[in-house]
Amino acid sequence: MRALHVITGLGVGGAEQQLRLLLRHLPVRCDVVTLTNPGAVADGLRADGVRVRDLGMRSNRDLGAVPRLARLIRRGSYDLVHTHLYRACVYGRIAARLAGTTVVSTEHSLGRAEIEGRPLTRGTRELYLRTERLGAATVAVSDTVAGRLRDWGVPAARIHTVPNGVDVAAFRFDRARRQTTRAALGLPGTAFVVGGVGRLVPGKRFDLLIRAVAALPGAWLVLAGDGPEAGALRALAARLGVAGRVRFLGECGAPGGAAPDIPAVLSAVDTFASASREESFGLAVVEALAAGLPVVHAACPAIEDLPADRAPGAVRIGAGDPTEELTGALRHRMEGGARRLPPPPAVDHYDIRISSRRLLDVYAQALDTPTATPTVTPTERALP
Repeated sequence: MRALHVITGLGVGGAEQQLRLLLRHLPVRCDVVTLTNPGAVADGLRADGVRVRDLGMRSNRDLGAVPRLARLIRRGSYDLVHTHLYRACVYGRIAARLAGTTVVSTEHSLGRAEIEGRPLTRGTRELYLRTERLGAATVAVSDTVAGRLRDWGVPAARIHTVPNGVDVAAFRFDRARRQTTRAALGLPGTAFVVGGVGRLVPGKRFDLLIRAVAALPGAWLVLAGDGPEAGALRALAARLGVAGRVRFLGECGAPGGAAPDIPAVLSAVDTFASASREESFGLAVVEALAAGLPVVHAACPAIEDLPADRAPGAVRIGAGDPTEELTGALRHRMEGGARRLPPPPAVDHYDIRISSRRLLDVYAQALDTPTATPTVTPTERALP
């Protein structure tokens, strides 16, 4: 089988990193096309031996991308096209239909009121649903996302849940790596360090982590990630007088980058915090659990979709004041002392090898399913 994965961009992000990890474990010959932004993950994929092409899409309204992508699909004689992220799903489904190729799409970032961090509009949803019919299947990364798709009107028979996966061995705690990383980041050997990972965007609410650490004398914070909120978060840390106790690492794990990779960061910290307002999965939380860290989290379908005893090291902050609850939970962790936990059963549940096998089952079923016949033209108003 030959498959073409089509994704909106290949900068450092959860869906992009998940695609790279998946291709390492998927026993299928795969190429990748990015509509735009062939960033650090494109470099990583190429280092893994994957052929990556940049479609050179100039804007959200570059309708010429559809015939360009359709020609590429035809020339590659692919058995299946797999699309990732909203813009790639819309354009990729249409292009695959024009090329006469079966298409499967993964929904990575569908929230209740947002998609990929942008507000959901009626037009966005309408275009998504019209193009969804052109595919053979839609993959949800969590049961929560599957429920949201059903609520939108996607037929249940077309939805398949294939959770995001984690390379469990890569995140196993390493004491020597902890000491090396702490020294490189200038973290005191005995300091209590909170970790946060993700794009620095408003919905992740990293400002709450900074405020919580400011209320905990002696606590430090390490933030791994970059994004448009970086400047505002640095200014907040300075205003609260904790700039010296907060480490902004930028993008981590990029080929040739100076920052440590995420497993090293998680080895260096003592607890992990995720204050995201909304998530489709919560991959960073699962990675932290794989590293043996206690976790404090807000929204996290990866944990919420499982029985409570599957992640005993994870504590959810409730519906009260989020800053106060987060501060209280971190204070409790700090007073209890740094300790590593055995990776909980939830981690094995999300092993990338299991996810790859489940996705192969979706591919097999999709290739026996004829695609729908509606013709859709993308409209300017709906693309986010």
